[in-house]
Amino acid sequence: MATAKVIFATITGNNEDVADIITEKFEALGVDVTQEEISQADATEFEAVDICVVVPYTYDEGALPEEGLDFYDDLQELDLTGKIYGCAGSGDTFYEDDYCRAVTDFSNVLKKTGATKAADDVFVNLAPEGDDITHLDAFVEQLVAAQAK
Repeated sequence: MATAKVIFATITGNNEDVADIITEKFEALGVDVTQEEISQADATEFEAVDICVVVPYTYDEGALPEEGLDFYDDLQELDLTGKIYGCAGSGDTFYEDDYCRAVTDFSNVLKKTGATKAADDVFVNLAPEGDDITHLDAFVEQLVAAQAK
């Protein structure tokens, strides 16, 4: 059975909702998945799973979540070759060029670990609803399909 870890950071609860949708879809697809808030997580936990997912919020003008800075730094020290990864998260289009920048930043650092990006990053404007849920479900399906290869 495939395994996955979903790490999220949230202030408003929107990213926890995004993480919940992702986790529920993994469960529906028969993946053994755990979900954890980023300040409680250790980046090395990704070494023990097949699929790694990060769901960060972007603070202010493009900043990473403060409680996720250690996690972000620790990721850079890992070799996750052979792992599948994906990143998703909510943001606010009000911030224009900085909209969901942390999602892109985490995606870039995961790529540097040697992990394989198996789905496009998903940006959710504020709370996930409607098409966002469809996109998040497809995101998980792509991650699972890539891991099964």
